[in-house]
Amino acid sequence: MTGSAYVRVNQLGYAAGASKRAYLMASDAETAATFAVKSSGGSTVFSAPVGSDLGSWSKRYPHVYAVDFPSVTAAGTYSISVNGPIAASSPSFRIGSGADVYSKALANALAFYQVQRDGPDYVPSALRTASAHLHDRNAMTYLTPHTDSDGVFSGDLSPLGRRVDASGGWWDAGDYLKFVQTTGYTVAVLLAGVRDFPTQMGAGSAGSNFASEAKFGADWLLRMWDDSTRTLYYQVGIGSGNDKIEGDHDIWRLPQTDDAYGGTDPAFRYIRNRPVFRAGPPGARISPNLAGRNAAALAICFQVFKESAPAFADRCLLAAEHIFDLADASSGRLLTVIPFDFYPEQEWRDDLELGATELYLALASGGLPAGLPHTDASFYLRRAAHWARAYVKGPNDAVDTLNLYDVSGLAHYELHRAIGQAGNPSGLEVTPTALVADLKKQLDRAVAQASADPFGFGFPWNTWDTTSHGAGLSVMASEYDELTGTGTYAAYADRWLANILGANAWGSSLIVGDGTTFPHCTQHQVANIVGSPDGSPPVLAGAVVEGPNAETATGRLPGMRTCPPNRVDVFARFDSKALFRDNVQSYSTVEPAIDLTASSPLAFARQSAGLR
Repeated sequence: MTGSAYVRVNQLGYAAGASKRAYLMASDAETAATFAVKSSGGSTVFSAPVGSDLGSWSKRYPHVYAVDFPSVTAAGTYSISVNGPIAASSPSFRIGSGADVYSKALANALAFYQVQRDGPDYVPSALRTASAHLHDRNAMTYLTPHTDSDGVFSGDLSPLGRRVDASGGWWDAGDYLKFVQTTGYTVAVLLAGVRDFPTQMGAGSAGSNFASEAKFGADWLLRMWDDSTRTLYYQVGIGSGNDKIEGDHDIWRLPQTDDAYGGTDPAFRYIRNRPVFRAGPPGARISPNLAGRNAAALAICFQVFKESAPAFADRCLLAAEHIFDLADASSGRLLTVIPFDFYPEQEWRDDLELGATELYLALASGGLPAGLPHTDASFYLRRAAHWARAYVKGPNDAVDTLNLYDVSGLAHYELHRAIGQAGNPSGLEVTPTALVADLKKQLDRAVAQASADPFGFGFPWNTWDTTSHGAGLSVMASEYDELTGTGTYAAYADRWLANILGANAWGSSLIVGDGTTFPHCTQHQVANIVGSPDGSPPVLAGAVVEGPNAETATGRLPGMRTCPPNRVDVFARFDSKALFRDNVQSYSTVEPAIDLTASSPLAFARQSAGLR
């Protein structure tokens, strides 16, 4: 029979005790097909009939079959071969302990954040050879301009006459902008991993200790907050300029060129001297999403660094309380970045739940600095319960899952633990049972989505932030099972993570450097200009890209290297309603970002620790 078939696997591998599912995707029916799991030496260690037909992926590939091999547990490197009407074989993959399978991926994730470092304290590597944006150390602050949906503003910016040190921090994505919106979320998630998984993400790890890197992010959050005047600054740089001003997205270059870019040409003045935008006047109320997630990040900062860097930790906690006290819970349009359409967040109650919960945990840990507005931990526990209930009763309950736009998947887990730590006090507006039920509600929606997808993914493939949602769902499934002492969602935790690591229609891991096939042509200026276009070193290892989407983007800038060099779209034949294009022009599928990446090390840490 003529036709084509492919075996899709988790290209990192499978923990020995995990569920193990691969997928056979075929252009024609694979009637009576069998498969064999083979060792690296070629010996068959397991064989069985191919499983049930899970449904159609596309007109070209109307058949996707389950390939399950749970009994293969011996450590080693394996591959799968299919014997049937259309033969097929898989890439090689590992089976071993969770640490064996995921330790390199954790180290890669750390390396990604090190590449994203801005300012003087860069980490030298094949991709990074110089510091960048040193003028940020003495940056002028500005009022927020009115922009259109593309970020274009008319006229010029309005300076506030005050300079701040906005150096450091991470670039948000493949550009060089820096946002409190995404950094606050990223710091909170990474520090939660450092605190809860010290062997995988903290001092106990030789290759993936995120403590210093998360501290680097927290330090920038403190720079963007003037505690003496209670003033929040939320963005460094402009994305798009106008007919007289060039913005970050208008040019393609290495970051170290910016401080002198264009010489004295006034069109590039905001490239050379990047503007810092103020959220509001001193003492103004703060958009609740920013207030909640910043408070959370800085409160966990106190928990993690109170022993190793007490002065720094004290600054974090004081700022966290001051920021949380200024949260504007009167609803209305949220502030994220300019333009808002870059990050169109709608939910904020979850942010306040997470912020209050982490403040409770910080105060309950003792050793508090002087001058705190609140020292009674129960004050924040009550606030956390209030905002948890508001979320559960609110308009966006269970609409989304753990990612930048909805942190309830982490907040509920943290609050459940906090209530238990407090001795399950009465009178709170939410109970541990209600929190677990809401986690289940979100996960069950993902399970329902998975049942309609032949690859069992819990999030629509033709939607933004696909990869990030896969890692977030794996984290949530693991959290639920941990809190309930069950294995209700263990198989889903494994499969949803596998989906973004190669067990998908395209047969590509969606994290650079993780697996045998991964994006080579990310829309990332440093990776494009300095890195390799074919997957050989150096690559932007650990970077989570957008993933499949309903659209692929195009557009070139001078200096952008053509990638792929031969212009061949190797994934087009696997597209359906969802499209995946590994091309530097397609920011909608292969641009990486700090927020997209944040949940993946937490998912890997949980797998490594045996929490599935």
